Amino acid sequence: MKRRRFVTLMGGAVCVPFAARAQPDLPRVGLLMGPAEGDAEIEARVAAFRDGLQKLGWIDGQNVRIEYRFGGGDNARIKAYAAELVDRAPRVIIANGTPVVAALSEATRTIPIVFAPVMDPIGLGYVDSFARPGGNITGFIFMDFSLIGKWVDMLRAMAPVTNRVALVHNPNTTPYWTAYLRSDEAASVSRSARLVGMPVRSAAELETSIAEFAREPGGSLVFPPDPFNFVHNERSARLAQQHRLPAASVHRKFAEVGGLITYGPDLPGIFRQSASYVDRILKGEKPAGLPVQSPDKFEIVINLKTARAMGLDVPTALQATADEVIE
Repeated sequence: MKRRRFVTLMGGAVCVPFAARAQPDLPRVGLLMGPAEGDAEIEARVAAFRDGLQKLGWIDGQNVRIEYRFGGGDNARIKAYAAELVDRAPRVIIANGTPVVAALSEATRTIPIVFAPVMDPIGLGYVDSFARPGGNITGFIFMDFSLIGKWVDMLRAMAPVTNRVALVHNPNTTPYWTAYLRSDEAASVSRSARLVGMPVRSAAELETSIAEFAREPGGSLVFPPDPFNFVHNERSARLAQQHRLPAASVHRKFAEVGGLITYGPDLPGIFRQSASYVDRILKGEKPAGLPVQSPDKFEIVINLKTARAMGLDVPTALQATADEVIE
């Protein structure tokens, strides 16, 4: 039998089921993802974040309420969702990707934001320093710029004739790559193979730019962190195979759909770590004092089938370091 309670209204007793009572307000946590909902890799990141929170005692619907938004790679939608989440006044927002952090930083200077992950938060003005972010934003970076050099070394180990490497990026969503290409660090990478930029803003530009680049021998491609590259993983892998260009990416899915090699951080692991910052903020800490963290785990996936199709010999030592080899 259902338990009931009685309240007095206008002098009379009214019977109200317990289930109808208003639940107390739970602290809200916003989660704004740059890519679309439904992608297996994105779902793995969200699941890791929820798992991390649960292990810290935060259960969605019981003592915290998580509000999810997915931008689908559309900047206008991301900005609209950022404004919508800020209006909901959450205690903290997890921001996935540079366009998301950009939109949220414009929408609020007070609500804590934890990025998971982004590139170059100092250069983009989101934090003062890694040790002391100083404002309402902190979080986890995607990778250090030195990873580009490691990609180039891996590509040259498999394709020693490589003398030109194109860094594929969309300058509209990842402006930091333009600055990187002018830096001393990029110049040091170019000592082993000339590093050039390949700015692309659409699928059509990606097709024509790669085809043009492939006209000269000795070329390879790298696909760094970029929402555009994430959305076009499969297309990029296909184009690299079609034009017989050795290619490396930060996204694991690239190798799974036919790309040659991926080397990048454990992204679900970063989302699991980000739950610890949400926990600390919910308990009263300020993002200004929470240091920006770098990834502590990286994964290498090599597609041997693609290597053989391109006539490439993958060194045994490189295979031995791989977390997964796709036959």
